[in-house]
Amino acid sequence: MQGKAASAPHQEAVTRHRTPVMPAALRRFGRRLLHLLAVLVIVSIATFLMLELLPGNLAGSFLHENASAAEVAAIETELGLDKPLAERFLAWAGSALRGNLGQSPVSGESISAAIAERLPVTLQLLLYAQLLSLVIALPLGIIAGYREGSTLDRVISGGALGSLAMPHFVWGILLILLLSIWLDWLPATGYVPFLESPLGNLTSLFLPALTLAMVEAPVYLRLLRSDIASTLQEDYIIVARAKGLSDRQILLRHALRPSSFTLITLMGINIGNLIGGSVIVESLFALPGVGRFLVEGVIRRDFFTVQGVVLVIAVTFVLVNLMVDLAYNLLDPRLSHDSTH
Repeated sequence: MQGKAASAPHQEAVTRHRTPVMPAALRRFGRRLLHLLAVLVIVSIATFLMLELLPGNLAGSFLHENASAAEVAAIETELGLDKPLAERFLAWAGSALRGNLGQSPVSGESISAAIAERLPVTLQLLLYAQLLSLVIALPLGIIAGYREGSTLDRVISGGALGSLAMPHFVWGILLILLLSIWLDWLPATGYVPFLESPLGNLTSLFLPALTLAMVEAPVYLRLLRSDIASTLQEDYIIVARAKGLSDRQILLRHALRPSSFTLITLMGINIGNLIGGSVIVESLFALPGVGRFLVEGVIRRDFFTVQGVVLVIAVTFVLVNLMVDLAYNLLDPRLSHDSTH
């Protein structure tokens, strides 16, 4: 009886300790989700006001220079530009929530359909670029961090700094000259859908993805190198070495995971840089992606298309950061135990 009585408070204490774990994680996720929704609202307002800040008459930009006032007024009525600003925003936001971004006044095509057709190309390009960046950065960052201060570390860090200093279009031109023109290994332009030919898809996107990766990988490499070097100074690493664990076991089992938290966060933030780079790379390699579509919209002065593309890019960036936040919680369970006070 005394044993049962003694165990009851213990069980109650364990229950009190375990109960808040999941609600705390859910509350943290809820706060993060509300924050991101607020960001989306602000971004949507800023995107809509983007057209209002353009100099001159927006309706007149779709007509010839000598258009009459009656022609401008007719275009304003057709595009709804004669309505109050708040009414136009609510109508546009409501349509956007239903997946309708309107029609291009220049080409007459549905903006949503055009973006949906090109979005898979850009998403594949960004995915391949991230994978190539990690393939380059992980081994070199681990080696440089493990050999901190050595000649090898200085060579790797110096090479990463030099690669980072070169813009995307320079890397693109150099890779086209080397791998496409001189060696004739890969095509310089064109795109093959994945469902049509998986190998052809990888081949057509390898050069553009490598171009992006050559600028992004050095950022990951330098960060991972610094975190690995710092982690290897921790007490539990010294204990692991004292137990006779090999360098490989220490690096991969004990040092890599805690050193990767900052890297994962940076990968989410770096999506913005990848999207910006894709605008240049898609134009350079003639890829039918969203980045090239954005450039074409600017050239044609198709501002409604530009507005829709900017909104989609912003929403994609916010959603990717939400997924990175979830991945961070999975990798570091301690965040689920944080107090919400």
